[in-house]
Amino acid sequence: METELHRITRETLEKLQAEYDHLTTVGRTAIARTIEAARLLGDLSENGDYHAAKDDQGKMESRIRQIDNILRNHEITEHDTASSTARHTSIVGIVYDGDADDDVQEFFIGSIEEKPEGVLVASPTSPLGAALLGTGVGDAVTYEAPSGDLTVRIVSIR
Repeated sequence: METELHRITRETLEKLQAEYDHLTTVGRTAIARTIEAARLLGDLSENGDYHAAKDDQGKMESRIRQIDNILRNHEITEHDTASSTARHTSIVGIVYDGDADDDVQEFFIGSIEEKPEGVLVASPTSPLGAALLGTGVGDAVTYEAPSGDLTVRIVSIR
């Protein structure tokens, strides 16, 4: 099984490392205290506080595993603001062919961990993300969507 390589910026790497450190120290300690306090309330089979704390623990451990995977399998990439072609960390504005209003949708090509506020994410390995990589303004690309092939026109790259 091949491991996915996560392309992230140094800034995101530092942010993820700090989150990982916090969750594996402060987070685990806090959730252990919450679980212990809930246990003291009595019968675990009907103890909503206990079950909620265990659920929170599961979500936190899942996030720890997710971050750990990124930290172990990453490659540093830098924002290339001078590029006229869509690359990792580019924000690409597209218009779907057949859209009468020519509504522009912006997609960040990269990891959801780096997602800028207010922009959708297209993973570089997704059909749309892969189709956008290497394109320039004015290009049209077709990609396979669950509902069938879709064609988009690139209207901006930043």
